[in-house]
Amino acid sequence: MEPISIALALAQFVPGLTRMLMGDKAADVAEKVVQVANTVTGKDDPSEALQQIKLNPELQLQLQKEVNQLIIAEMESDLKRLETINATMRVEAQSNDVVVRRWRPYFGYAVAISWFIQMMALSYIIIFRPEQSATVISALSELSVMWSVALSVLGVYVNKRSEDKAVAAGRELPVGILGAVAQRIAGSK
Repeated sequence: MEPISIALALAQFVPGLTRMLMGDKAADVAEKVVQVANTVTGKDDPSEALQQIKLNPELQLQLQKEVNQLIIAEMESDLKRLETINATMRVEAQSNDVVVRRWRPYFGYAVAISWFIQMMALSYIIIFRPEQSATVISALSELSVMWSVALSVLGVYVNKRSEDKAVAAGRELPVGILGAVAQRIAGSK
């Protein structure tokens, strides 16, 4: 069995592991989980380790303890990355340089204008040059990756800006899972 399959099978013994195995780092996390399972059982073959863990409640508990440490380490890593991103955004927002402070709104306007021009051109082709419609639509489908990246960046910006406005209005934002873990680790309320 491959590491992800084994790690998913082990996830029944470790709450929270499934979520870690569905993210961008799934293969890396699965490798680490399989290594932990091998270490806990003393087996070199991950399939044998899985079978031993399934049959032995003490090994299940030991696996849970070890993998929980791994999950906490991954969450701490994500938290540090998010803190860095937020610090960067705060510096940009406080900058006196108009370009630095306004690049996100400019990007939003550029995306909206580009989308409008593209759709108008597509409409023109469909209405006035229908024989070229299939070629143009096929060419536009090649832009799907570019548009998904641009719209993802814009979506993150809009979400973060909405949170900033909520905080400025005096509302408390929900902590979220990473924030809750960070608070527990730091020992705060």
